[in-house]
Amino acid sequence: MLTMKSLKKIYRTALVETHALRDFSLTVNSGEFVAVTGPSGSGKTTFLNIAGLLEEHTEGQYTLDGINVSGMSDDQRSSLRNQKIGFIFQSFNLIADLDLYDNVDVPLRYRGMPKAERKQRIEQALTRVGLGSRLHHYPAELSGGQQQRVAIARALAGSPKLLLADEPTGNLDTVMARGVMELLEEINGQGTTIIMVTHDLELARRAGRHVHMVDGQVVDIAETDFSSLRAA
Repeated sequence: MLTMKSLKKIYRTALVETHALRDFSLTVNSGEFVAVTGPSGSGKTTFLNIAGLLEEHTEGQYTLDGINVSGMSDDQRSSLRNQKIGFIFQSFNLIADLDLYDNVDVPLRYRGMPKAERKQRIEQALTRVGLGSRLHHYPAELSGGQQQRVAIARALAGSPKLLLADEPTGNLDTVMARGVMELLEEINGQGTTIIMVTHDLELARRAGRHVHMVDGQVVDIAETDFSSLRAA
């Protein structure tokens, strides 16, 4: 599904050169659920942005679903992103003055999808996350966990092969976080590949694989190593 080989990402200013990724290599197979952890400044956000085709890498090779994205134009990257990738953010990123139906509709409109198809996808996605009866409620009328479910529905409505989740439970209490995690596990069980960045080791343990990042590089961590991570 996703292969990165010897990636580097360097941010340059007139005086400073910052290496966000250093010889970064990772393969994520179709249907995997991978949790990515690491301290602040380890490169997690940069990795996620590159994986989501929001940023270009400086060196190395990135292949997404068999397509080499290196050297693609902005339009080509945007088209591929819209076809294959869904995003879930910590802050939900819902539009306050739009109801749930219209919030899910926004990215589908950008894709130029016909109205009838959009309607079917929106209703199916909101029903899938347990909010099919609240199509015309507004974000302020929902709990944080329900708002995150809307954000997940918005991503799912585009039928992505890859779902990128950036701290999807970061703004939620423990009970709501577990509910969102259970939903992600269900979505993964139905075949969607998921990469989740999280600081929560308890949630990371529930993913199929845990990748720990330090100084722009990746290390695969076996489940037996979680106790040492918690003690560190």
